[in-house]
Amino acid sequence: MKLKMSQNSIFAVLLRSPWWMSAGVALLLCVLGFAALPLEYAAMGVFAAVPFAVISIMAAYKQLRAPSGARVQFVTEAAAAMSWAEFSRTVQAGFQRDGCEVERLQTPGADFALSKDGHVAIVSAKRWKAARNGVEPLRELQAVREKRGAREAIYIALGEVSDNAIQYARTQGVSLMTAPELAKLLKDLKA
Repeated sequence: MKLKMSQNSIFAVLLRSPWWMSAGVALLLCVLGFAALPLEYAAMGVFAAVPFAVISIMAAYKQLRAPSGARVQFVTEAAAAMSWAEFSRTVQAGFQRDGCEVERLQTPGADFALSKDGHVAIVSAKRWKAARNGVEPLRELQAVREKRGAREAIYIALGEVSDNAIQYARTQGVSLMTAPELAKLLKDLKA
């Protein structure tokens, strides 16, 4: 059984927030523990602060690994200027660098099949330049995923993704690879 954290829990919100917010909550709990409780119970404030300190470390690690805004902007502009042939080669190289075996697909709705550690993911990337992405390409991707029995589906989009498409992706378990995630994948792309 895989446990999943609620998106609206305080810990999930703090993981998405700047690291210093969790560190501030941890520090506040420690200070309040020593200020408000008798000395023999003051350690309770420290123990209450531990989960927030851990979240702070996790958030800091995640934020340090994230590409900068300038890097995301550069990759977005570079990818938008590429032809399909160039973009598909670049994306394929990025997936291979991440340890995936990449198979090119000639199927409507899917462009790549990735294999890693016995798991298969289907990727749709051909509409990466679309200004607005709706539900239909995600449905096509999901159909290919189901037909091939793939564990995961990934849709690459630099443009805006409609609210309906985001909702569909959530309910079907389709991962949206937008500009920040693409910047991580294409980390070797040079200026």
